Amino acid sequence: MTIYLGSTFATYNYYANNSEKALALQAADPQTSNATSYYEENIDSVTSVDDFVSNYRLFSYAMTAYGLSDMVDAKAFMTKVLNSDLSDDTSFANKLTDERFATFAEAFADLNPDATDTSTTASTGTVVNAYLEQSIEDSLGETDQGVQLALYFKRTASSVSSAYGVLADTALWTVVKTVYGLPDSLSGMDTAMQKSVVESKVDVADFQDPEKLDRLLSRFTAIWDATQNTSSDPILTLFGASSSSSSSSSSSSSSSSGDSSVLSLFA
Repeated sequence: MTIYLGSTFATYNYYANNSEKALALQAADPQTSNATSYYEENIDSVTSVDDFVSNYRLFSYAMTAYGLSDMVDAKAFMTKVLNSDLSDDTSFANKLTDERFATFAEAFADLNPDATDTSTTASTGTVVNAYLEQSIEDSLGETDQGVQLALYFKRTASSVSSAYGVLADTALWTVVKTVYGLPDSLSGMDTAMQKSVVESKVDVADFQDPEKLDRLLSRFTAIWDATQNTSSDPILTLFGASSSSSSSSSSSSSSSSGDSSVLSLFA
């Protein structure tokens, strides 16, 4: 279950400041709990890449955790990713512009018999936590895509090492494009030119600075409300409330004179 507070700005800030309570609520959701239990009980029995990609429930859980759920049926492609030699810059995963694939291969390096370094292998707890965060973001995205984008950016941007990493990830690119007012037509330019434009606007190293990241996302959520959520009351947004009732995504809602009843779920 997720809670929507009437605007991108208010909802993003609430979740950013109450992440532990939000994760606990998400973990208690029956569907999420069932999927997590299956993963926790069965992942240790998987000993090869082929076993992994063949077990749909395990594989889809892991793919969702790393934001790759849309590729869950691309088994041949993901097998090549997981079998990549990450110490080789020319390996399949390393040559992909989208850095999420190399990150996924690192997380499950222990399944690759040719891996020279498995120290990056993700613990079960790490994967579960990522799944819960991704589930929250996906659920909120059903009500307000801006919240989903902001939370995803906050969670993943620090791992991006270049402008290409921004351009390859649609969600990251949407946030940067929105903040800096970059036109959609930019996507039609040569990739090197796109990279140059991004680098002229933002230093990806700033994504690793919590204060700079928070400022960027505060700007993004305010712009998103102003341009996409035109029905939001900008004054009430500053106080973390909407001009009508607070509502939750996942097809549940509640009415009140403010957001106190909603916030009590996190108390």
